[in-house]
Amino acid sequence: MQRYVALVPVKPPALGKSRLVGLADDERRALAAAFALDTVAACLAAEHVAQVLVATDDAAFSVRLGELGAVTIPDGVAMDLNGTLTQSAAEARRRWPDLVPVALTADLPAVTGPDLDAVLATLAPGEPAYVPDAEGLGTTLYTAAYGDFRPRFGPGSALAHEGTGARPLTDAHPRLRRDVDDLDDLAAALALGVGPRTAERAATLR
Repeated sequence: MQRYVALVPVKPPALGKSRLVGLADDERRALAAAFALDTVAACLAAEHVAQVLVATDDAAFSVRLGELGAVTIPDGVAMDLNGTLTQSAAEARRRWPDLVPVALTADLPAVTGPDLDAVLATLAPGEPAYVPDAEGLGTTLYTAAYGDFRPRFGPGSALAHEGTGARPLTDAHPRLRRDVDDLDDLAAALALGVGPRTAERAATLR
């Protein structure tokens, strides 16, 4: 069985999820943190994932991620998400050369370990592939061998990843395709079932 290192870039919760309009700042920050914690916990629960490497510039939040079992590194000098992921993959290759990198966004509160395993089990070792988001335009997961790792997250990333030769994994469970940018997305994620931290925070929304 091929084993993976999950790369999860995490904005400091104070800066994340600015499109969750209509919420107080403290609610938005708490939800952003819960999304990331539940996403990382799902990665750690996947049998195909041997390590989880999180890049974040929030030192206090990195402690909470480390308590889950993730390895954390500073975001560093990278100026965008893809730069952060490329930097993270280089660090992962140095630490775990036998693993294959798989990048996930940090806003997948409904995803579970078995959801990840179901997708990763379908891949040949190092096969470039990606999971399009629920709308089919963005990307929630991207993987390729270290030498072929070319993330293209951002607007229109599904087509951009397909353009690199990566295979679209459209049969991925809806929980893995449900990223959360706004309150409608959050409602859809809650309907699918979310992790315990997100469920707890969502229950307190005013």
